[in-house]
Amino acid sequence: MIDRRVALVSGANRGIGAAIAQELLARDWAVSIGVRRPNSVPGELQEQCHLQAYDAADRTSEAAWVQAVVERFGRIDAVIANAGLMIPKSAIEAEDEDLDAMLEVNVKAPLRLARAAWPQLVACGRGRVVTVASLSGKRVKAARSGAYSVTKFAALAVSHALRHAGWEQGVRTIAICPGLVATDMAFGISDKAPAEMTDPKDVARIVAFALDLPNTASVSEIPINSSLDESY
Repeated sequence: MIDRRVALVSGANRGIGAAIAQELLARDWAVSIGVRRPNSVPGELQEQCHLQAYDAADRTSEAAWVQAVVERFGRIDAVIANAGLMIPKSAIEAEDEDLDAMLEVNVKAPLRLARAAWPQLVACGRGRVVTVASLSGKRVKAARSGAYSVTKFAALAVSHALRHAGWEQGVRTIAICPGLVATDMAFGISDKAPAEMTDPKDVARIVAFALDLPNTASVSEIPINSSLDESY
């Protein structure tokens, strides 16, 4: 077993996930990245991280990833569920297949990953589960984000459910809820300039801060926004 803390980060080949991986490496974490195509991970992260083929839509992926990390490092201290899927359709436009796909990636996969890593998170005495949710899990901003919001509301509920499930065992769970972040996903749904959006590196620093909080300073949610809207 290594002495450094070990974190799993899903969807870390770009955007928020890659920024989180880089921030944790800078803070001396050992990082395992789970992505569908490991060769899509930037070169510097390929060199410094453990890479695992991971597909959030494959229900066997989480257990295989956790097993590989335990075999490699002997411990898991944090799980960061960052992989997500956004299909920009209203609740009326979205087909059942659209909702099923988003629920699988945004809700069920993070829950499966937490379940698979749970014994390790409990064993370390201060396990951490971070769900990169969204402000779309706290309010419906527009019609075309409606179906996505349905799944992100559920993802936020999963985070709170895990928080209750792990409290007595020292596992702390937090949902990070950003608005528009300067990533490919946001560029596809907004005409705002990147400078008007939250920098992924800022989200990463907030995640790292949350992971370092002691068990006696638990925070359940952190909303993040780059602009002023109705509530956030």
